[in-house]
Amino acid sequence: MSIATYDKVRSHIPPVEWAMVEPEIRAIEALKREHDAVILAHNYMTPEVFHGVADIVGDSLALAREAQTVEAGTIVLAGVHFMAETAKLLNPSKRVLLPDLRSGCSLAESITPADIAELRRQHPGVPVVTYVNTSAAVKAASDICCTSGNAVEVIESLGVDKVIMIPDQYLARNIAARTGVEVITHPGACEVHERFTPADIRQIRDDFPGVTVLAHPECPPPVVAEADYAGSTAQMQDFVVRNQPRRVALITECSMSDNVAADNPDVEFVRPCNLCPHMKRNTLTAIRRSLELGQHEITLDPALEVPARRAIERMLEVK
Repeated sequence: MSIATYDKVRSHIPPVEWAMVEPEIRAIEALKREHDAVILAHNYMTPEVFHGVADIVGDSLALAREAQTVEAGTIVLAGVHFMAETAKLLNPSKRVLLPDLRSGCSLAESITPADIAELRRQHPGVPVVTYVNTSAAVKAASDICCTSGNAVEVIESLGVDKVIMIPDQYLARNIAARTGVEVITHPGACEVHERFTPADIRQIRDDFPGVTVLAHPECPPPVVAEADYAGSTAQMQDFVVRNQPRRVALITECSMSDNVAADNPDVEFVRPCNLCPHMKRNTLTAIRRSLELGQHEITLDPALEVPARRAIERMLEVK
């Protein structure tokens, strides 16, 4: 790999780390060309993946949108299983690879189609809004999907006074407070965001006077109430870029701060660090092996594809 390539990531990857990751990055770039592949990476990827090998980066909404524009025949999804399924739903003719099949999600695992059927039985006629952090089977049993970045717009687009919003109870409650729509919840939660507490934020404010606190809406409502702003990872990033706070704390997965800080050198980042073990399975080594061996290819039940794709497409039509 040329010096010019390192110049592009110099502000993101220190020289001592570059010496360790350069061989893997070099190998992955060659494999991408050999296999006509692109890498889509979530905002929670570590810098060597996010800045070193990814072709498209963003939150779950951005990746869902960008997946539709990909021309390459193979998509490697550096994220978690539901994201790879979503990419496959939107690109049925392409090969979609997930580097590590253990890259799951506590939210996706908290809800089943049977749970949705029971909620519909209890609340007949109420539309089901499903967070994208769910399996294709759950999406297929839903009316429309949403992300943390567009949930308000999705709910308001339905023109109803009551919705079932699954599976994240905290996201649902936080969104309900912003819409005035009655939201029926399900007891799911993100294992990263539910660990944050209001006391954590108060301690950060005590230790770092003047800090601006940005929280992800998957955090419990009392945490969001303590923050200065709540939004998706893309919205938090936009806030930092637009406002350039002197000092900021991102109350979300740890690697997010690393990736946003690299492009905002004048902002001091306070780094509370809760890691997602599933995201962190997307190492450079796992990505290289995925390309070398064509693993692990995502396949979908044909009976689920049309209804699951429609739930995602309805979301994308909103915003």
